[in-house]
Amino acid sequence: MRNLTLKNLRAIEAVLKHGTIAGAANAIGLTPSAITIQLKQVEEEAGLLLFDRTNEGLRPTAAGYAFVDAARTIEERLRLLDDELDAIKGLRAGTLTLGCVSTAKYFAPHLMATFRKEHPDISITLSIGNRAEVISSLKNHEIDIALMGRPPKDLPLSSSIFGDHPLVMVAAPDHPLAEKRGITKEEIAREHFLIRERGSGTRISLEIFLSEIPGKLDDLGTEMASNETIKQAVMAGLGVAFISAHTIAMELEYGKLTMLDVIGMPIRRQWFSVMRTDRTLSPAMAAFQDFLRRRGAQCLPFFNRLYPEVTG
Repeated sequence: MRNLTLKNLRAIEAVLKHGTIAGAANAIGLTPSAITIQLKQVEEEAGLLLFDRTNEGLRPTAAGYAFVDAARTIEERLRLLDDELDAIKGLRAGTLTLGCVSTAKYFAPHLMATFRKEHPDISITLSIGNRAEVISSLKNHEIDIALMGRPPKDLPLSSSIFGDHPLVMVAAPDHPLAEKRGITKEEIAREHFLIRERGSGTRISLEIFLSEIPGKLDDLGTEMASNETIKQAVMAGLGVAFISAHTIAMELEYGKLTMLDVIGMPIRRQWFSVMRTDRTLSPAMAAFQDFLRRRGAQCLPFFNRLYPEVTG
């Protein structure tokens, strides 16, 4: 494959992303005929079809995926080269693509702002998604570092803890259990839960907590797509929720939500910074990892007490 060019690889990656010759051409500023010629050249060179032509568009073959993986690896290495050249020149510049699960969006901007004070010349791009989307971004080399609660086990990754992640049960302030102490697992299991989508780290923790209650996991509650929707629904009195304490700091401060005193809670998890082990650590990535080790925990919402004081 010595005749392969960056243009070839970028064309193949664009076809995979957009599914059509026209879409790929529009995305990278070439004509459809130019994309077709490049694709044909690579397929002739490889002796394999890279895409199956279907009524729904172009679908990558195993060879197609292999070429796209090579394209992403090369693009990643070229970007790292830019950072390395800046380091050789003595510049403190660089780029960082940060991905975080949606729960982390409540502290990620503060984290980024604090980091930028130390490294003003490092440009940061933030991508937010659910757990599955962040894992997909890691898999496809689309982000440098991910901030998440539970690192996946099926990718070559290294992970480092940078802070505590408490998960708590919340309700509206006028909920019957709001003033009760020592709520048992059986008592809370009788409540209607407002829950995240399947595969969410928070939901998995709740399922583990309630796994001993017969039949509860068969009818766990009402599924909602975001923490914001869940918080609004809890405040409206539609049920209780098991949620990251880092998502409710403002609601607790203003008395919009209350944490329930459930035995065995809060459940303490950790926040991890996660990156692939099969890529070279750029100066910007190294700087951010060092920052997280030193100051990451300080950028998380802080709680003087996890539960309201007993009154009366």
